[in-house]
Amino acid sequence: MATVEECRAALEKLAVRLGSNAAAAREKLDFDRTLACRITDLNVAFHGRLQGGQITDLTDGDDPRAKIKLTSSSDDLVSLVNGQLNVMQAWTSGRIKIDAGMMDLLKLRKLL
Repeated sequence: MATVEECRAALEKLAVRLGSNAAAAREKLDFDRTLACRITDLNVAFHGRLQGGQITDLTDGDDPRAKIKLTSSSDDLVSLVNGQLNVMQAWTSGRIKIDAGMMDLLKLRKLL
């Protein structure tokens, strides 16, 4: 089981990676949504904003009103960010849960 610090580092790594591709992402879509990431086995959450192809304002705690919610185990989150676990396979097999509107899911797919 990954630690809270490893999960935070994974999300920060994802934010940096998306930030480095932000210009290309902005060309693909106009996207501004609140997001929450819930880690089931650690009983912790993080939240922030997905804006212009970047994750901003990433902080500890849940946001029950977030428009996009990712739920996963700590190990699966770290594996996803490190490219060891395919997002679509993890989602379709139930290893991760993504709660978002259909249009948001389609837009997210362009980022991932």
